Amino acid sequence: MSKYIIEGGNRLYGTALIGGAKNSVLPILAGTVLAAGESIIHNCPRIRDVELTIEILKCLGCNVTVQGNTVCVNAADVTDNYIPMGLMNKMRSSVIFMGAILSRTGEARCSYPGGCELGARPINLHLKSFKQLGVEINEQAGFLECRLEKYKPGTVQLDFPSVGATENIMLLACGQEGTTTIVNAAREPEIFDLQDLLVKMGAKIRGAGEGIIEIEGVKSLKQVEKTVISDRICAATMLFMVAAAGGCVELKNVNTSHIESIISVLRGCGADIRLTDCGVNIKVTERIDAVDMVQTMPYPGYPTDAQPQLMAALCTANGTSVIKETIFENRFKAVGELKKMGADITLGGEMAIIRGVKKLHGANLSAPDLRAGAALVIAALAAEGKSEISGVCYIDRGYENLEGMITDIGGKIIRV
Repeated sequence: MSKYIIEGGNRLYGTALIGGAKNSVLPILAGTVLAAGESIIHNCPRIRDVELTIEILKCLGCNVTVQGNTVCVNAADVTDNYIPMGLMNKMRSSVIFMGAILSRTGEARCSYPGGCELGARPINLHLKSFKQLGVEINEQAGFLECRLEKYKPGTVQLDFPSVGATENIMLLACGQEGTTTIVNAAREPEIFDLQDLLVKMGAKIRGAGEGIIEIEGVKSLKQVEKTVISDRICAATMLFMVAAAGGCVELKNVNTSHIESIISVLRGCGADIRLTDCGVNIKVTERIDAVDMVQTMPYPGYPTDAQPQLMAALCTANGTSVIKETIFENRFKAVGELKKMGADITLGGEMAIIRGVKKLHGANLSAPDLRAGAALVIAALAAEGKSEISGVCYIDRGYENLEGMITDIGGKIIRV
């Protein structure tokens, strides 16, 4: 098992390049199943979740090759519609394959998905939407058998703007006859990126980012070449590293319109944020200030995926901050580890009260999930002394060569 050893207390200076978005590349790779040919996807991050997605594609009968950050998927001979339990259990987003497999083969068989344990993340919205659209679902002992004999186009009203459910409906509906409308659709940039892929494949979809998406089914989709958008959560993580440790860093390959809520919070903390032609520059010379209240919300609100990283940075802020988590009840799993470093955090239901301390100290830590692991790295970079962080396998799920990016901007981190 790998772990990070971090020597904290060093300011960060330099330039970092942000790679492709984890939350975008996974549904895009699933979407390649829809085309009976070879699709080429560029800017794919070399992360564990992409590796697992490629394993699923191969299980379905796709021929997959990887060269650097480009993944080529030939789905001409999809031979199966079954995703093994071992792969479903390792990754929450594996559920996104259901819509694509159903659209391509008319059937899909899999278990319930796994992934980071962030609390109740039921796929009921996915299944409810599928049933509305004519999918017959047999649930038994945690296993799902889905069959599509006659598609029923119409309007699907989502109870919550779920990113995964929105993507699954898009993948299913784009290859079926009739017009399907998603009301209260998720608005995240990753939804627009999936729409861009499907439109390039020949699908007729409009409305991504606006809350109502209309999909007019087509008979067949063609192979495509597509570049994945940059990872806004990786960009946020790097920004909070500088906010916590101090310094001056330029992030390149960042769409700043995707991180406006994060930039707003950082500016409120006193960070000097300047937008550049290809990204963003952050400069922090003194301890950042506390924030009155940050509440996680669906896009364009503050993202839950960047909440633990913000908490880590606020541990040494001037004053008391409050964070309200409205998406996942177990998103505060980093708190116990941060307290080992001297953080002063009180939890109460959806709320976390962070009283800034003058300094954190190094400690032996364990990453409980992907984003909490990133938060511990941020805290360790800001702390005095040495920290050891185990559970790096969680961090590998969403960050490509994080230790290399940190080293490039002057952070002292090694992987052993």
